[in-house]
Amino acid sequence: MMHDVLTVFWKEGKEILEMNGPRGGFIRLLIWFGVFGVFLPLELGEAWLSSPAALLLWVWFPIFVVANTTAGTVAGEREHHTLETLLASRLPDRAVLFGKVWAAVAYGWLLTLGSIVMGVITVNLVMPGAFRFPAPLLAAGGPLLSLLAAITAAGIGVHVSLYAPTVRQAQQTLSLATLLLFLVPTFGAQALPSGMRARLAAAVSDLPAGRAVVAAAFVLAFLDAILLAAAAARFRRERLILD
Repeated sequence: MMHDVLTVFWKEGKEILEMNGPRGGFIRLLIWFGVFGVFLPLELGEAWLSSPAALLLWVWFPIFVVANTTAGTVAGEREHHTLETLLASRLPDRAVLFGKVWAAVAYGWLLTLGSIVMGVITVNLVMPGAFRFPAPLLAAGGPLLSLLAAITAAGIGVHVSLYAPTVRQAQQTLSLATLLLFLVPTFGAQALPSGMRARLAAAVSDLPAGRAVVAAAFVLAFLDAILLAAAAARFRRERLILD
C-alpha cells in the first residue's frame, strides 16, 4: 500500500512542479516568494517574528496553494480523459487518492515553510542588531498549523474536484471559498455594533495564545480526519466510472 501511495505521490508531484512548463513554474515560484517571502515580511517587520497576525498568514498560505492544486485531482483527470486509464491500473483506490492528496499537501506546505524562512531572513536583513528568530509560539505553531491547514484544504479540494466537470470550475469554486473564508469573518466583525466588537476583541486578546494554537490544532486535526475519511469513502472506482 505504501509503495503504491509513493508511486502516485511522485507522479503527481512531478506534474505539479511541471505545471505551465519549466519557465512558467519558475516564474510562479519567483512571484510567490517575492510576495510572501519578501514583500509581506517587509510590510510586517518585527511583527513577522512575533505577532499572532503573522501566524494567521502562515496558515492561509498553504490553504491558498493546496486548494488550487487539488482542483485538478479528479476534475483534471476527467477533463483530459485519463481518469479511466488511471482507474484501470492495479493501484488501489486509496493509494491513488492519498498519493494525490499528500503530493498537494507537501507542495503547499514546503512553499509555506520556504516563505517563512525567507521572511525571517528578509526581516533580519533590514533590521540592525543580532539575528532575530521567530517567537516560540510562531516557531512551533506555524509549521504545525500550516500543515494541518494544508490537509484541510486538500480534503475540501478533493471533494470539490470529485463533483466539478472541469478544472476551471473546481478552481473557481475553491478560490471563492478561500476568499469567503477570510472576508466573511473580517467584514462580519466590522458589521457588529461597536460595543460588541470591543468585547469580542477583549475576549480574543485575553485568550492565551498557546491554548488558542493547541485548540486550533485539535479542531483542524479532527476536521482533517473527517474530510479524508469522507474522501476515501467517495473515491471508489465503481462510483467514479459511473460519474
